[in-house]
Amino acid sequence: MTTAPDSDRARPEPAARSVRPARPADTVLSVLRDPRLLTREALAGVVTTLALVPEVISFSVIAGVDPMVSLVASIVLALVMSVLGGRPAMVTAAAGSVALVIAPLVREHGTDYVLPTVVLAGLVQLAFGLAGLARLMRFIPRSVMIGFVNALGVLIFVAQVPHIIDQPWVVYPLFALTIAIVVLLPKVTKAVPAPLVAIVVVTVIAVAARLDVHTVGDEGPMGGGLPGLTPWLAPFTLETLQIIWPTALSVAFVGLMETLLTAKLVDDLTETPSHKGKESWALGVANIAAGFYGGIAGCAMIGQTVVNVKIGRARTRVSTIAAGLFLLLLVTGLSAVMSAIPMVALAAVMMIVAITTVDWHSLKPTTLRRMPVPETLVMVVTVAVVVATNNLALGVAVGVLLAMVLFARRVAHVITVERHVTPGAVADTEAGSRVAEVPDASNAGGAGAGLDGPPSPETVRYDVVGPLFFGSSNDLVEHFSYGDDPESVTVDLSRAQVWDASSVAALDSVDEKFRAHGVTATFVGLDDRSEAFHGRLTGRLG
Repeated sequence: MTTAPDSDRARPEPAARSVRPARPADTVLSVLRDPRLLTREALAGVVTTLALVPEVISFSVIAGVDPMVSLVASIVLALVMSVLGGRPAMVTAAAGSVALVIAPLVREHGTDYVLPTVVLAGLVQLAFGLAGLARLMRFIPRSVMIGFVNALGVLIFVAQVPHIIDQPWVVYPLFALTIAIVVLLPKVTKAVPAPLVAIVVVTVIAVAARLDVHTVGDEGPMGGGLPGLTPWLAPFTLETLQIIWPTALSVAFVGLMETLLTAKLVDDLTETPSHKGKESWALGVANIAAGFYGGIAGCAMIGQTVVNVKIGRARTRVSTIAAGLFLLLLVTGLSAVMSAIPMVALAAVMMIVAITTVDWHSLKPTTLRRMPVPETLVMVVTVAVVVATNNLALGVAVGVLLAMVLFARRVAHVITVERHVTPGAVADTEAGSRVAEVPDASNAGGAGAGLDGPPSPETVRYDVVGPLFFGSSNDLVEHFSYGDDPESVTVDLSRAQVWDASSVAALDSVDEKFRAHGVTATFVGLDDRSEAFHGRLTGRLG
């Protein structure tokens, strides 16, 4: 390896440009000391709760459980994750993805098996987090993440459409008023979240004018007060475990996937890191607690998290604590007020959230023209699967699988093998030096005639370039000219790395083919890790 000359090394570094120091991230302590920040976080939590309630009630209907079960579980999930979670400002509650997974179990076996299912799912999530497996999220490609976000925006928007169409005519003026307040109020003041003002104004108008519009109370019955601990009614038998374990695993991994993807999204929105492992085991603890006091599991609520972070501008755990406490207040003492909120107001707010959630830059023609076709295909397939199945986790899984297949297809051809031939030479005994042998067809005596000493054979060196693993090394043996090479060749691997047993087996096959032609191959240039790995396995793979 060549090194830079001293003159280059001595060249002074350019003077660093002055950069304004970044504003430190808000903490719970700084928020509690600043009334302005405290107001911002608390109001963000209130808006988030109002956006949360109708979805939680709808999800309880999907899961086949009482709406109060999902509401109380959401209170527990929000408060526990506010204390233990690794991603501040992310909202956790009873979620639609979990409801879709649990619904078949409830239909077939009844609600008695929900609690043991939730507890087992929580234990799996707890083990996942403690084992550090959350680091696997780094293998989700950017194209899948963009597809996830875009599909989320589509799902949120489509879910609100039934609250707008085929409704009494008075719904449309209320819808327009909500949109106007949410869009225009921030141009005047940001002291109070515009969605909160819109919801309050539209609710007051609907109640005062006694308008016949669909309300939150129409989504499901809500009575005051809290239930006690969830009774364990399923028998402690092996048969119960056989019934619940497939659903429990689905709940665990669907919840983990949505939670960790949402955490990554919030990391990007707030430009702050989070502890994914802590978020994983905390979700397990929260689900176990919600199962025993509430009755159903949950995970991160992506749409409500976007409301909290983007619209409410929340950045700390104070916002999610406020959301949990306000939901508790609504359930216990203000259920009548909550029931009176028109669904059109919440639907309008969520539609704006959906529009702002979509990554519009990724859909611009200029971006699509520059983007590699496989990346665009992965994004489109992720969106299509999510929208078709209404299942974010399934869409992400399909997107990751497709990305892996396309990646393996690309890297299968990244290996190049270059053959370099160095002509032989003869010894010049008088000069005592080596003279390159130059073939001369006009010389009857052959190349090198008239010089002292026998000619030395030509030498061949193969340069292997690129990472060697199962996808790229399968056709490695086809890159060598076994029958045309001299008795000794060098295979230079200084620009390659050996990553798995398939690559070692491929190199052994190359060596065997050379020996079959009477050629000795010498492998050189491996780095220390590859050399140790190759030395441990070569000749021992059968």
